Amino acid sequence: MRILALDHGTVRIGVAVSDAMKMIAQPLEFIPADPFSKFLDRLKILIQEKEVELIVIGLPRNMNGSYGPAALKVQDFAAAVKEAIAIPIKLWDERLTSVQANRMLSDAGIKRGKQRAKVDQTAAALILQNYLDSI
Repeated sequence: MRILALDHGTVRIGVAVSDAMKMIAQPLEFIPADPFSKFLDRLKILIQEKEVELIVIGLPRNMNGSYGPAALKVQDFAAAVKEAIAIPIKLWDERLTSVQANRMLSDAGIKRGKQRAKVDQTAAALILQNYLDSI
């Protein structure tokens, strides 16, 4: 069984998955956020294909630890996902993961234009790796 992570965005939702040993996170893909029904359809396929037992969703917090408008949107998103699937969901602090993902992609020599397609799934992998390292 594996763990899947989601990096929620208004346009794209980044997806990453763990290996079977739950030690290494791998970027998987991004799914368009709209329409939500198509997102859920793709998520259900990934859950089945990857044998997912837990979903970790990145929760953006302010630097002081408080919750802002983006965190409230993610909490609503997580509640909607929870209604549609039977797998447990855990919210996980994702402060600065998108910044870190952009930096990693730049360091890897990926041009700015092509980073946009990879940043969401890379951020999801960072969220998941942070979670895996904590368990």
